[in-house]
Amino acid sequence: ERCQCRGEDKRTAILYTLLSQNLSPGPAHQRCLCHQRRTVCLRTPRVTCQAASNVLVKTISFLKNLPSFHLLPREDQLLLLDGCWVPLFLLGLAQEMVTFEVMETPAPSMLKRILLDGQSKRQEPERAQPTLAAVQRLQCCLNTFWSLDLSPKEYAYLKGAVLFNPDVPGLRASPYIESLQREAQRALQEVLQPLHPEDRGRFARVLLIASTLKSIPPALVTDLFFRPVIGNADILELIAEMLYEITGGQPAP
Repeated sequence: ERCQCRGEDKRTAILYTLLSQNLSPGPAHQRCLCHQRRTVCLRTPRVTCQAASNVLVKTISFLKNLPSFHLLPREDQLLLLDGCWVPLFLLGLAQEMVTFEVMETPAPSMLKRILLDGQSKRQEPERAQPTLAAVQRLQCCLNTFWSLDLSPKEYAYLKGAVLFNPDVPGLRASPYIESLQREAQRALQEVLQPLHPEDRGRFARVLLIASTLKSIPPALVTDLFFRPVIGNADILELIAEMLYEITGGQPAP
């Protein structure tokens, strides 16, 4: 993803440099012209964020109704939550067939940015925006899952196999968590065989595709689906509060 701004539009890049020389340096003032590096936002944020919130609630409900998860030490629960909430959420998006479109992030005019530069110094720094390339990778993962056409049972056992990841650093009950993962994988395989007897490679393919979800950064998921709703709040703390039903007067675990 090498930047091609200079090669694609040298005149625009030179003009931008001349006009913006008085602007404060920073990523917010370095708008890349490359197609893949352009920042994007949701085309219909209200609809998409509501759908994403519904999926997150169902994901938390899945965790609440999983006795083997709650038998783990609280520290391990939080570590698994930190390492696995994004893949679980993405599996929920795939299961609920949530589709979304993005558009290029609107940029303020050059004159407005120059005139308001002094004021922006006193404001909070702008958050990084998702890039088109990152969103396209996310959509590619979802499209691959839709091509598998998984059943509800397949999704349920796959979520268990993803959640109980013994490779998460710092786990106290790693051997037990590994046994839970094997149990979930065995249950998934037992479901797959009668549903797809002719497709012997389906089990390995499902696990392989599920592993690609770990490559999606949590920051991308948060900024794209939840930042418009929660602002600067910590999404992981909010998930923990929902999972353990913590009230406003109680500290997060």
